[in-house]
Amino acid sequence: MLDEVNALQNNGTWELVPLPSRKSVVSCRGTFAIKVGPNGTIDRLKVRLVAKDYTQIFGLDYGDSFSPVAKMASIRLFIVMATLQEWPLNQLDVKNAFLNGDLQE
Repeated sequence: MLDEVNALQNNGTWELVPLPSRKSVVSCRGTFAIKVGPNGTIDRLKVRLVAKDYTQIFGLDYGDSFSPVAKMASIRLFIVMATLQEWPLNQLDVKNAFLNGDLQE
């Protein structure tokens, strides 16, 4: 959990600002998951910080929500196209990903 908190702080994912008038604080919690390897042993432990969205009111606390998710049909199409074009494919696991983070090589 400390790794996750440190990653959030190091990537500047939030900025501490005063609470606007007539606004309420949305609390959050950590959700934990156990990732199991192909042989059934524990590979790693993961934690994710999530907002308790059920405490929010549409139009008052937020206007829209968005979650970028790739559909399996799109992934299959990409793999087929890469195979037909003989493009190299690589797989990687990202430890911490931030949607608005700066991309660096």
